[in-house]
Amino acid sequence: MKVVGFGFRRDVTLASLREALLAAGDPEGLTAMATVSDKADAEPLKQLALECGVPIKAVPADMLARIATPTQSNLVMEKFGIGSVAEAAALAAAGPRARLISTRVVSQDRTATAAIAEGDGA
Repeated sequence: MKVVGFGFRRDVTLASLREALLAAGDPEGLTAMATVSDKADAEPLKQLALECGVPIKAVPADMLARIATPTQSNLVMEKFGIGSVAEAAALAAAGPRARLISTRVVSQDRTATAAIAEGDGA
């Protein structure tokens, strides 16, 4: 299972999400996209998931808060209590033995972050 996790601002565009995904790595073989639950219905994310032909996994914020991430954003730490929504979402959705194959990358306009994890999905 290969999952891309996203963190993004409310005003994110499809182009910014796509850019972050491509910067994180090859989208070939993706099985899902993941983000914090309250953003899982964002239209640009739904459009990208449709383009890639994968489902969106909504991860509750309290579940994300329990996941240690290798990178840290002070803003995200203050808001969610974690270092990276993208990394935590990817790890949570890919399963308990997941590992990051791409740490958080940021779109040029700084509205989207992406990270990719691989796991067994169990």
